Amino acid sequence: MNSTLKLWTQLGLGTALAGGLLAACGGEAGGEGAAGEAGAPGTAATAGEGEGEGGSGAGEGEAAAPGGEGEGGVAVADAAKDPVAYGIALAVAEAHVVAARDAYAAGKKEAAGEMFAHPVSEVLLDMDPAFTALGVKDMKPLFSAASDAALAGKPVAEVNKAYDAIIAALRAAAAKAPKSDASAAKVQAGVIADMIERASAMYRQLPTNDAYEPYLDGYGFARVAAGSFAASGAAIKAENPALHAAIAEALALLSKAYPGAARPAKLPAEPGALSGASAKVMLAAGS
Repeated sequence: MNSTLKLWTQLGLGTALAGGLLAACGGEAGGEGAAGEAGAPGTAATAGEGEGEGGSGAGEGEAAAPGGEGEGGVAVADAAKDPVAYGIALAVAEAHVVAARDAYAAGKKEAAGEMFAHPVSEVLLDMDPAFTALGVKDMKPLFSAASDAALAGKPVAEVNKAYDAIIAALRAAAAKAPKSDASAAKVQAGVIADMIERASAMYRQLPTNDAYEPYLDGYGFARVAAGSFAASGAAIKAENPALHAAIAEALALLSKAYPGAARPAKLPAEPGALSGASAKVMLAAGS
């Protein structure tokens, strides 16, 4: 997944997305035998949600990488000038807080508190130079406040209020995205494709990793992809009907794979099917 992101920002969106299929077939973001899955400890989940709420062990798939990427696999070195890299950074942060909000509502308070906090270290600290250059107000205290509220077991309404403040800040930051020659539809498609691949990569870990966190990460990525597609799908369809169809197909599979914030006792989708759907999205986006 990190190699795909580097390609997107270094070679250009279209070329990189077409080449991303190669990464999806045999690299970190690859098929069911990919390195991200093989290296994950644990065994397949066989009952309920017996992962432990924290789930901070194996499997988030967001290790630090060279070449200007932050801990969350975001091309932070390019974010101040590349709207796709910038949008991905915001989407990764949003995916974590969406997952945190829904995990909290499902009674996973510790996991929610950790998930609210993750974007600070994984995305926002590395993005500070880009945010400063673009005039974006510091959002880190909002994430910390939401994490504190969740860990303290505050009422759901209070945690949701903290979530709403984060989303408002992310939307304000999105309004200051760097400009480029790419259309708004193409930029949004690039962000959605990245979220789809991240969700797919997380799911590929699950048969051999019973931790909660990879599932919750993937759930957040899938939900943000779906929300972004709902807002920009018409524009994407007008510009690239094949891409629109590929995204719709992938999101339908992801909706089945991630039915809710609580990890199912039995995985409801085939990881290989998600890999194939994500590859179709990347190919269509590169056409």
